[in-house]
Amino acid sequence: MIYEEIVVGSTHELGAHTFTRDEIKRFATLYDPQRFHVDEEAAEASLLGGLCASGWHTAAVMMSLFSRHFAREIERAAASGRPSPPLGPSPGFDDLRWLKPVYPDDTITFTGRIAAKRETGSRPGWGIVSIETLGTNQAGEPVFTHTGHVFVAKAKTV
Repeated sequence: MIYEEIVVGSTHELGAHTFTRDEIKRFATLYDPQRFHVDEEAAEASLLGGLCASGWHTAAVMMSLFSRHFAREIERAAASGRPSPPLGPSPGFDDLRWLKPVYPDDTITFTGRIAAKRETGSRPGWGIVSIETLGTNQAGEPVFTHTGHVFVAKAKTV
């Protein structure tokens, strides 16, 4: 996928993931050992009302699905004979929000909407694309949002 092919406003299904009780505890034990992520009894008594995934766990799953989505897009472009440049680095993200806890057995579906794109003067041959990502649970309730930015190669670079 090259910069010129990206359509502002287009929406892309990134994938879905079901969070298991063991996975929630394993991730939290390693990276975010707060009581409501690792101790079911303490989680029941917490403001969150039960064991729930770390927000960083939710973000890590989103990023994994995001990366796999773009890898598939690059493979599709190559298979059809279109240029398939690698994505560049991310210059960061904005507006990261965890809107609702993710509990065991919740399936979160992530979608990305191309919010904006712009050329960059500092990196000739590249543009910056902004993608608003939304994660919703199986009830259709938003649980996660963020806006990520990524460098994407322009046609002349490929």
